[in-house]
Amino acid sequence: MNVISIILVLVVAFLAGLEGVLDEWQFHQPIIACTLVGIVTGHPAEGVLLGGTLQMVALGWMNIGAAVAPDAALASVASAILVCMKGASVADGVASAMALAVAGLVLTIFVRTVTVGIIHLADKAAGEGNLTRVNQLHLLGLSLQGLRILIPAAFVMAVPAEAVQAVLEAIPTWISGGLAAAGGFIVVVGYAMVINMMATKELWPFFFIGFVLSVVSNITLIGMGILGLCLAFIYIGLKPELNGGTSGGGDSVEDQLDLIMNDYEQ
Repeated sequence: MNVISIILVLVVAFLAGLEGVLDEWQFHQPIIACTLVGIVTGHPAEGVLLGGTLQMVALGWMNIGAAVAPDAALASVASAILVCMKGASVADGVASAMALAVAGLVLTIFVRTVTVGIIHLADKAAGEGNLTRVNQLHLLGLSLQGLRILIPAAFVMAVPAEAVQAVLEAIPTWISGGLAAAGGFIVVVGYAMVINMMATKELWPFFFIGFVLSVVSNITLIGMGILGLCLAFIYIGLKPELNGGTSGGGDSVEDQLDLIMNDYEQ
C-alpha cells in the first residue's frame, strides 16, 4: 500500500471522528466512511458492500439524551481497513465491527470526559473576553474527536496483514456466527426504532403499501425509493397544513393551486 493511500485513509478516519459529533457531512456513517476507504485503497466494491451492510446495522444507532450509541465511525473505518487493506472478508469485517463499535463507545466517552475540562478553560477565556483562545480550545476539543478515530485506524494499519488474518482465523465459528446473527437482529431493531419514531396513523398506510408492493412485485429498491418520494410529494400536496393552507378552512386542492399561481403571477 503506497504512502498516499495511507495518508488518505487517515484523513478519512479523522473526518469520520469529527463528524461523530458534528453530523454535518455524515462522514461517520458506514455507507460513506467505508466507501471512501474503499475508493482511496483501490477497493471500491468491497467498501460499498461493507458500508451498505453496516449501514443497515447502524440505522438505529443514535445518541438520545445522556445515552451514547455504539460508535459507528470507528466500526466503519477500522472494519473497512481490515477488508480493503488486510484482505479480510466482508463477513469478517461486519463481525469485527460489532466489537469495534463497543470499543469506540468507550473511547468517545473518555474523549467527552476530557473535553469537559477544555470547556471550563473556554468559559474562563470567554469571561476574559479572549475570543481567540475560545476558538482555539473549541478546535482542540474537536480535534480530539478526530484523533479518537485516527489513532486506532493507524494502529490497525500498522499491524501486519498476516497477524490480522491469523487473529480473524483464530476466532471460533460460534463467536463469528453469533456476532453475524446479532448483527442481523440489530438491523431489525434499527428498522423498528426508525418506524417507531415515524409511526402515526396517517403514515401507516404508506408503510403497508410499500411492504405489499415489495412482496408482490419485482420493483427494485431504487424503484421503491422513487415511489416513496412520489407518495411523499402527493401527501404534502394534499395536506393543507403542510403546504401553507389551514386544516379547518375546507380549501380544496384546486383553490390552493389557484392561490399559488396568483402569487407566482404577482
